[in-house]
Amino acid sequence: QVQLVESGGGLVQAGASLRLSCAASGRTFSSYVMGWFRQAPGKEREFVGGISWGTGNTYYIDSVKGRFTISTDIAKNTVYLQMNSLKPEDTAVYYCAARYMTSQRYDYWGQGTQVTVSS
Repeated sequence: QVQLVESGGGLVQAGASLRLSCAASGRTFSSYVMGWFRQAPGKEREFVGGISWGTGNTYYIDSVKGRFTISTDIAKNTVYLQMNSLKPEDTAVYYCAARYMTSQRYDYWGQGTQVTVSS
């Protein structure tokens, strides 16, 4: 059974940093793409960025480029979202998700972790 478990959220001031972790288990993820999403109150879920587990290629939405970095630790089966220079508009519940590399649909989701950035 595939499980994705996020951790690392919290309350920080604007300009601070946080690192979210997503521990994956239940299968080999080398052929998967891991994505990070977020959902702010009253808004739709938004894709933040992703990483190909096999190649390490990453991609991000424009609003986080240069501030957020996604990486993996293959030995720990863990994906990270390093968030620097946080802004109040980054406040949201952050989710990690996984999709097979040839699929467009993310089939596996974590439970989410809250990130709150105060001004």
